[in-house]
Amino acid sequence: MSRRRPEPTPPHRKETFAIASLSSKQRAHLRSLAHSLKPILQVGNDGVSDAFLESLEEAFNTRELLKVKVLEGAPEDTAEAARAMADGLDGVEVAQTIGRTVVLYREHPDDPEIRLP
Repeated sequence: MSRRRPEPTPPHRKETFAIASLSSKQRAHLRSLAHSLKPILQVGNDGVSDAFLESLEEAFNTRELLKVKVLEGAPEDTAEAARAMADGLDGVEVAQTIGRTVVLYREHPDDPEIRLP
């Protein structure tokens, strides 16, 4: 008579969010382009505030791909901050979250430089 082991409980999984408008091939392309970039903005104690979103909007005026660092003192975790940034600005897509770094993409409305596959 064999005894069945109880199934292990699944590890705690953080909430994930769908990146609907970018395909996996497009996200991989953006990740490869972002590899050499340095984070240009940091989410600090204030979190993703209106002032932070204004700074992010200004940064998107000159580039299409950004890296943002979420500091440990930030009230949101990386996934929540990424979602807040994508929801706070029109056309912004989350290409990657890794550790405390978020890669964001928004196509330039007049002169796009990045061609997605």
